[in-house]
Amino acid sequence: MAILCGIGIGPGDPELITLKGWRRLQQARVIAFPAGRGGRRGIAEEIIAGYKHPWQTCLPLEFPYVLEQAVLEQAWQKAAKEVYTYLGQGTDVVFVSEGDVSFYSTFSYLAAAVQVLDPTIQIEAIPGVCSPLAAAASLGMPLTLGSDRLAVLPAMYHLDELAQVWGWAEVMVLMKVRSVYGQVWHWLKEHHLLEQAAVVSWATTPKQQIYTPLTDFPTLTLPYFSLLMVWKRQSNLRNV
Repeated sequence: MAILCGIGIGPGDPELITLKGWRRLQQARVIAFPAGRGGRRGIAEEIIAGYKHPWQTCLPLEFPYVLEQAVLEQAWQKAAKEVYTYLGQGTDVVFVSEGDVSFYSTFSYLAAAVQVLDPTIQIEAIPGVCSPLAAAASLGMPLTLGSDRLAVLPAMYHLDELAQVWGWAEVMVLMKVRSVYGQVWHWLKEHHLLEQAAVVSWATTPKQQIYTPLTDFPTLTLPYFSLLMVWKRQSNLRNV
């Protein structure tokens, strides 16, 4: 019985792939991954570039960066059919995804679409290092301590949610903060939190950038893969 195996390959540094993920990647006959844009490699393909073998089949899958549910579902179904071309013949497929495969990952949708096509396909997930953990390590900061409550807000959030979440969380992570950074900066200023916040872009990659304390950065032009972290406890962010 064929297996669709999702492998979380970490935020960017190829050395952050787990040993189990690396082993399964080395054994795979078919490796699927999100396709890049403009003829360039995608992030996941770039991470595993040094680990692939000539005898392995590479299967880039198109996933649009849009919010329309109908468009996304069509893309997941199309990708599932491409993957099932191999699974239906009894060939296992691994799908590599940056970060972790259960943390806001396309793999979850792909796996669900494959099982709609054929419920007998087995699904396996190998976890990886997700970006908040990588960003905290890059800052040299513990993400949480003791009984700290952690809140992670994905890309689609509104500023009125911040106050609500901040009422119960000791640590807050805002994923893909690029489009709302200016608004968030003013919210942090109003709540006297700029000294306790940091932005990390492209964590663990050669393009990594760290911005802290945020008092020095009222405006930033950030890439897509940027997150903001803020702590209630006092931090040593000035020493980063």
